[in-house]
Amino acid sequence: MLIYNTQTGGKEKLVTREPGKVAIYVCGPTTYNYIHLGNARPVVFFDTVRRYFKYKGYEVLYVQNFTDVDDKIINRAREEKEEPLALAARYIKEYFRDADALNVMRADIHPLVSEHIGEIVDLVRTLVDKGYAYAVDGDVYYDVRSFAGYGNLSGRSLEDMRAGARVDVDERKHYPMDFALWKAAKPGEPAWDTPWGKGRPGWHIECSAMSLKYLGANFDIHGGGFDLIFPHHENERAQSEAATGQPFVRYWMHNGFITIAQEKMSKSLGNFFLVREILDQFKPEVVRFYLLSAHYRSLLDFDDDKLAAAGKGLERLKNSLRLLDEALAGGDPDIAVAPEAWLSGRLDELRTQFEAAMDDDFNTALATGIMFDLARDVNSFLQGEKANSPAGLAALKKARTLFFDFNGVLGFLKTDGQGKILLAPPEGEDESLVEELVRMIIQIRQEARQNKDWAAADRIRDQLKELGIVLEDTSSGVRWKKGT
Repeated sequence: MLIYNTQTGGKEKLVTREPGKVAIYVCGPTTYNYIHLGNARPVVFFDTVRRYFKYKGYEVLYVQNFTDVDDKIINRAREEKEEPLALAARYIKEYFRDADALNVMRADIHPLVSEHIGEIVDLVRTLVDKGYAYAVDGDVYYDVRSFAGYGNLSGRSLEDMRAGARVDVDERKHYPMDFALWKAAKPGEPAWDTPWGKGRPGWHIECSAMSLKYLGANFDIHGGGFDLIFPHHENERAQSEAATGQPFVRYWMHNGFITIAQEKMSKSLGNFFLVREILDQFKPEVVRFYLLSAHYRSLLDFDDDKLAAAGKGLERLKNSLRLLDEALAGGDPDIAVAPEAWLSGRLDELRTQFEAAMDDDFNTALATGIMFDLARDVNSFLQGEKANSPAGLAALKKARTLFFDFNGVLGFLKTDGQGKILLAPPEGEDESLVEELVRMIIQIRQEARQNKDWAAADRIRDQLKELGIVLEDTSSGVRWKKGT
């Protein structure tokens, strides 16, 4: 299994800290607004990473935090005349609404900054005691020049950072790039008592304290968006390794940006789309499908046409599943005959290809294509003459399991927890109305057959087929299914 490690700039073979176990920390949102599509990409992608590890049999400990103490939250709360922690709690609930809609599994632990102040203060104290940080007027700063490896993650030197940074001049700092671990209290802001006076934590120290508490040093994967490499993850790494004397993370993973007309989506640029707004127009499963349709490290450009195309693609998968379910409904679901049809061998190939795609740095784009190959092969098989044979039914049952396993990783469609994928009616289609209309047309065709008007009966059958409705005349009556 290969993972692209941001710190080394290449793919590396996965070797976890403990065999058979994987510990993952993903930076969650700063909760002062609804999440936008750019926020949703790492949420959905790393959920997929977690799902694949489970599919491979790993014991996974997955931690995703919420930043509920931050300058942005304080400023937004001031605008809305609300307590900062109350505002953050409200948007955490809204986050879960969007994440649940996108079929994102809850993390094993969702730590809040406000509930880990003690751990944060202890970590800051350790850095001060070891000479990596210094206090000034109630603030505590990290001395970046004291850590020899500063810049190794982002591939920057201190000189380059200083030349390219827009840093507020603060004469109290030892060096312009030094960053705040702790901030002295200001009126109206959340504050806690510390050895340096009342105050609140800086952004970077929060994630270090929470990840170290739940995962320990040298944990396996730290994930987030590409924009977090510097300064957030660079600073996390520096302060964590300075405090513990051990490597902080084994593999750093970062997803690419979502762009609008080739420009990065961001709140500061005002070109962002809230997930809540997008879900008013598109089904959540379509949005998830779209987010996984490209390799996670590549740019993903957004527009309505691309989401509409994703919806059509997903509907093709769902239609294949419907046909498969209908075919299996006519046979014994517990059939145990060894499958001998060509489909069975093809299914083994597809599973191997799917795992190879995901093992190669979680290539969800290629894995999705293999899922379409599965749908195509199932459709072809259902058009053959042996689909209802014992071996054919066994192969179809095997195909249904493969659909379920692939979907369990990619998470496009929700399941009932009992091995069944929940299939909603096709986009914009009232299923009950369609069924009534088809039954009515079948009855008209049957009357034509009874009157020996074979031409009319054949014409009805052919026109229904053009509309995607296939009729099958059997000894027990007429069956219909969606197909081509």
